[in-house]
Amino acid sequence: MNTQPQQPAQTSEHARAVAPLLAEHAEIEQALADPAVHADAGRARSLGRRYAELGRVVRAWRAHEAAAGDLAAGRELAETDPAFADELPALESAAAEAAEELRHVLLPTDPDDGRDVILEIKAGEGGEESALFAGDLLRMYLRYAERMGWSTQILGATESELGGYKDVSVAIKTSGTISEPSEGVWARLKYEGGVHRVQRVPVTESQGRIHTSAAGVLVLPEVDDPGEIEIDQNDLRIDVYRSSGPGGQSVNTTDSAVRITHQPTGIVVSMQNEKSQLQNREQAMRVLRARLLAARQEEAEAAASEQRRSQVRTVDRSERIRTYNFPENRIADHRTGFKAYNLDQVLDGDLEPVIASAVEMDEAARLAAAGD
Repeated sequence: MNTQPQQPAQTSEHARAVAPLLAEHAEIEQALADPAVHADAGRARSLGRRYAELGRVVRAWRAHEAAAGDLAAGRELAETDPAFADELPALESAAAEAAEELRHVLLPTDPDDGRDVILEIKAGEGGEESALFAGDLLRMYLRYAERMGWSTQILGATESELGGYKDVSVAIKTSGTISEPSEGVWARLKYEGGVHRVQRVPVTESQGRIHTSAAGVLVLPEVDDPGEIEIDQNDLRIDVYRSSGPGGQSVNTTDSAVRITHQPTGIVVSMQNEKSQLQNREQAMRVLRARLLAARQEEAEAAASEQRRSQVRTVDRSERIRTYNFPENRIADHRTGFKAYNLDQVLDGDLEPVIASAVEMDEAARLAAAGD
């Protein structure tokens, strides 16, 4: 079917969509050239993230304009010199590919893709075995972060008696400035939130029977600029207490552990890893801001559910998303249908193929929604 008559209309539509984005890109570029902007690290990082996101649009638009220009010139030359007609199919193909790439980058994207994250793992049903599995998940994410060149920091942890974790929070950050939002930590790990189920013979099982237990993972985009989430100190109840270790035994002789309750939302964050009460308070506030940001975003998504950015990410966090079957060395993602028999490698950090299946499913859903 000949679609040539549609091209001017499509180009005009693309131009209207791109114009404000090009203007915003130029404004941010000018702002980032101002040394005063970089005095505020949070604002500079936020602007840099948006600049990288808009850079994809700028590059796709320029490629589209160049391909469309080449095609128009080719057609004009072919009218006077038939020898140029042989080049038209290749020019038309290049113009179509550039137009499709532009349409792809103009799809609504997740503005948080370039953010770093705070990842929380909590043991669930299964007692000590669940806590050991939470430790396995922590190691998996730490090894994956290492492979990706990201930095990690354990913010808080409550260990179990056998060396697992009842709960653990870890900050995962990119190293340096990213050139594409898709390189951000949130862009890859946002799909990990949910219930992770494990099937294996527990170390506490003497009969060799396979048990099923689970751990929950919560992934929060981290707040770059504390001013992004304003917290009224009068809304906080701050309690201090003595840190404890596995089994509840005291490991500190001073009240260094901190519990912060955000009274309007009921969100509670506890930290006891650091020996300093001030450090534990700072870490707790860091997690609290991330949770408040996530709560604000969930409210916005609920108010406009038909425009949700991600078909994969917005599933209920209580939903079972993945099964880790040790006897079969099998990992299965229940959302995307991904299945592989290299569980040992995945737990050693080879997580990218699993995550890629979620990214691909998300992109396909957004493209289909745009087509509708």
